[in-house]
Amino acid sequence: MEQRIGFEELDPKAMQGVNQTEGYIKSTGFNQRLLELIKYRVSQINGCAFCLDMHHKEAIAMGEEELRLHSLPAWRECPFYSDSERVAFQYAEALTNANQQDISDELYQELTSHYTKDEIVILTLAITNINTWNRINLTFRTTPGYYEVGQYG
Repeated sequence: MEQRIGFEELDPKAMQGVNQTEGYIKSTGFNQRLLELIKYRVSQINGCAFCLDMHHKEAIAMGEEELRLHSLPAWRECPFYSDSERVAFQYAEALTNANQQDISDELYQELTSHYTKDEIVILTLAITNINTWNRINLTFRTTPGYYEVGQYG
């Protein structure tokens, strides 16, 4: 695989919107470890090797367990995720695959039993933003394996 476009080749303003959204999400104080799990799960669905490398390393640095990371594709069958994590994973999968399924009223009701409206907004932004990053990195063919924890602030 050969990288098509490097971020260093871009006008710095090109990624300003997705970077600002990422900064906002981090500034909210929302559970960053959960967001790393979500980013990792969405990147698994989308097959983004660069993002898998990044979010695996970030999650481990935050104290996440390898078992929980490796088990994410089978989260429904594993006893070591909380109910609030489970509904967040279900929402992340549904939103990532929104072209194939609806965000049902039942799913939204389940979300509201674990998260406030403000937190649902943060989850939504985090999920849509990682989907954007996955698509950018898949198109650019960003080379995985070289990411260092905290590299992008």
